[in-house]
Amino acid sequence: MRMDFKPNEYGRVVFDSRKVVPGCLFAALPGASVDGHAFVRQALEKGAKGILVRKDRVHEFNGPEAAALIPVDDVKVSLTETARNYRRLLRAKVIGVTGSAGKTTVKEFTAAFLGAKGKTHATAGNYNNDLGLPITILECPLDADFLVLEMGTNHPGEIAHLVDIAKPDAGIISSIGTAHIEFFKTQDGIAEEKGTLFRSLPEDGFAVLGENNDRFEVLKAMCRCRTVVSDGTAPFRCPLPGDYNRWNMSLAWNCAKMFGVTEAMARSALEGFVLPGDRWRKSERNGAVFISDCYNANPTSMIVALETFAAEPCEGRRIAVLGDMFELGEASARLHAEVKTKALGLELDKVIFVGNNFGGVSFEDAKAELFAYVKPGDSVLLKASHGMALGRMLEP
Repeated sequence: MRMDFKPNEYGRVVFDSRKVVPGCLFAALPGASVDGHAFVRQALEKGAKGILVRKDRVHEFNGPEAAALIPVDDVKVSLTETARNYRRLLRAKVIGVTGSAGKTTVKEFTAAFLGAKGKTHATAGNYNNDLGLPITILECPLDADFLVLEMGTNHPGEIAHLVDIAKPDAGIISSIGTAHIEFFKTQDGIAEEKGTLFRSLPEDGFAVLGENNDRFEVLKAMCRCRTVVSDGTAPFRCPLPGDYNRWNMSLAWNCAKMFGVTEAMARSALEGFVLPGDRWRKSERNGAVFISDCYNANPTSMIVALETFAAEPCEGRRIAVLGDMFELGEASARLHAEVKTKALGLELDKVIFVGNNFGGVSFEDAKAELFAYVKPGDSVLLKASHGMALGRMLEP
């Protein structure tokens, strides 16, 4: 049984036994429905090098797996505190990215640009919370030049916790919208939460903010360091559609320039650029083009996606299938109505609403209606919160 925990010994840190790879550290997190301690042996069989377990559970393992165990009082707290200490060892410049919408796109652009300048590590997937962020830090190589951390929040105080671990040198806020407004009550409450990133930055750091941000002056006032203002432009074409993606890229470009990234480097970084996950993912089926943008949704991202889709070239008809948005609290009915009005006011040939919040039909009825209507040459947008699993419409 080991009593130490040195993160740079492991190529990866995982808490899902299905993602275990040889040489990784497996964190056996106890949960309400799934307990990671039940998968310790499975993780070892798949090649895990170390197993982080709770001290009071060590007695459950008395076979050969005991040699790989690292007992701690609390697995999640141990990950957090180890990440906090490991951050001090990193030479990398740390860039924090948050916002109501667009933060993943900004993070991906920023990581791509900085990757053209030096060794860059960045948040993968949805590892942007109080568990994912520490893991991302722990996986960062000691010789990395840049570490780009996406920071998500749906409750007050979460950004403060994340920046306390990450100690960012620079920060970017993509937008202030109405995502998770159920827990923040107002957009000003959301700005206060997101602005914690700017307040945390050192005096010799810098904050990047778009002049189109709804709370530009409020956020700028939170900075005690230099503010770099983006006007939404860049000296090269954005590889993603829509004005909002041009703004997202411009934020990343303004950040990258501060670290010495040249225009030539940035252009090279954009070759073959694509977003991860189910974000504006295009596919073709029976001659029709489907755009699946179901990774997540909030009123801001829903409206800009609809506007972008309405402007997309299309040989046939434009069809939008829109599913419910979550965590909007008391404003849910009003915000769903606003999105509905926007969708019906655009030049779309058909809009299908799915879910109770939109007053729409069931998933099964929507799928049947869609495929009875769509023809070769048509374009279809699928957009909803991740929990709606609207992307399943493209499954056979």
